[in-house]
Amino acid sequence: MKIFVGNLSHEVTDDDLRQAFAAFGNVESATVIKDKFTGGSRGFGFVEMPTGSEAQAAIDGMNGKDLKGKAVNVNEARPREERGGRGGRGGSGGGRRY
Repeated sequence: MKIFVGNLSHEVTDDDLRQAFAAFGNVESATVIKDKFTGGSRGFGFVEMPTGSEAQAAIDGMNGKDLKGKAVNVNEARPREERGGRGGRGGSGGGRRY
């Protein structure tokens, strides 16, 4: 099960995340999401645990807990929603302008 971890301190590393969640069971992966331009933390990450029971124990045990100075928000990750709209072009419709 994939777990979303929000409100992370910018000092939290992948290893910090893994260690914090390992207390609740086997951690398959732990990743802090980084900004592609600066390389700094974006303040959230994901943890994957193999069983629902371990993941739920981790959610219950970690939600609101302090991790490197900030209380983290922890819940089951939801699938990423498709971004609708205008195809990323922004602005109003096309057409020639004279």
